[in-house]
Amino acid sequence: MTTLTHRGRRAEAGRSLDKKLGSEEDADRDLNDDDPDDSKDIRLTLMEEVLLLGLKDKEGYTSFWNDCISSGLRGGILIELALRGRIRLEPLSIRKKRLLERKVLLTSDVPTGDVLLDETLRHIKATESSETVQTWIELLTGETWNPFKLQYQLRNVRERIAKALVEKGILTTEKQNFLLFDMTTHPVSNATEKQRLVKKLQESMLERWVNDPHRMDRRTLALLVLAHSSDVLENVFASLADDKYDVAMNRTKDLLDMDPEVEATKARGAEMIWAVLAAFNKS
Repeated sequence: MTTLTHRGRRAEAGRSLDKKLGSEEDADRDLNDDDPDDSKDIRLTLMEEVLLLGLKDKEGYTSFWNDCISSGLRGGILIELALRGRIRLEPLSIRKKRLLERKVLLTSDVPTGDVLLDETLRHIKATESSETVQTWIELLTGETWNPFKLQYQLRNVRERIAKALVEKGILTTEKQNFLLFDMTTHPVSNATEKQRLVKKLQESMLERWVNDPHRMDRRTLALLVLAHSSDVLENVFASLADDKYDVAMNRTKDLLDMDPEVEATKARGAEMIWAVLAAFNKS
């Protein structure tokens, strides 16, 4: 769907239930514990991070030419739910070996507290038959010819994510006039948080480069995949000097050019990340 560009074109019944709920609470609580640089005060979802990377700081909106971010945000929802232990891919079988052939299964419908995540959970629970990762991205985006499945579309996703970022003190809300219409915009009000996010991704490709996706923090790997799929990766590396920019982009390209089918078999817990990458590679 997107390509990496170079400068110039610039994640007993009672007892078992308690244990299950406890493990889910632990997953939600420890979302950012793998990364020592993550803010301890502000916890962002993958979708919020992707939108923040895509927003123009002063203008408060994404590029009008970016037609990838909508589906990228839906992919982020699936990865976030998987990292929180709510969904997973069905096990490998003789008939279903490839990532995009395996269905998304509901592991738990315990609410996450995030409106978009919980709405998606309800949709997944309500389906009569399980769907694949690629199909879910299309359904959540509204890209379906089946009128009976339009009910699964998530609406006003960017605006809802932006409002969540406003509530967290990272964005603000303004009205801008564009000749024929007024548009609600969300300029960045907490530049420190966005800079922290950009710096984390830059360092993951430079000073902290490990040359192995399975040694990377899963949320960082997921964010790189989603930034690429949402066509906002250029915003991450644009501020780097030319030599560092080239190194970071080449390493990212090598990472994203890896075979998702092969990489998914090497590490448990990251299958959904590679499945989402495979879905966007196919698009």
